[in-house]
Amino acid sequence: MKTLFNLMLLSMFLFCFASCSDEEVEEVPALEVNYANLEGTWKLTEWNGQPIADGTYCYISLVRKDKTYKIYQKFDSMYARLITGTYFIEQDDYLGYIINGTYDYGMGDWNNSYIVSDLLQSGSMIWTVVDDDTDVSKYERCDKVPDEIIEEAEVQ
Repeated sequence: MKTLFNLMLLSMFLFCFASCSDEEVEEVPALEVNYANLEGTWKLTEWNGQPIADGTYCYISLVRKDKTYKIYQKFDSMYARLITGTYFIEQDDYLGYIINGTYDYGMGDWNNSYIVSDLLQSGSMIWTVVDDDTDVSKYERCDKVPDEIIEEAEVQ
């Protein structure tokens, strides 16, 4: 009788243990990093895990047809700036997809190349500097650069 009781207790324990499962987290698949999926306007929302300070901004509009970009930013100056040029996407066997570019008007190459990751259907992506994995930027897709920012940048 004692053996039967122990077997029933063990069975109940195993049944309870088996019925408990880890909560499954639904993983959202990332989009392929290519010119079509990057095309559009993106707003910088976080830099190194911190939200962008009030009064500063960075919008980047990427055009796949001619691989050009326009950056509207206000970081290192009290005035808005418009920066233009061309961009390129490369695939590295170890790092993944890397975006880099050149500035118009003979101003040279971008200071950094960026690993593009977590490009999601929901409209966000992460850029990490190739040589500094602590320099991380998060971008959110947006409809367009606000008109007042375009006006302010193009006046300069």
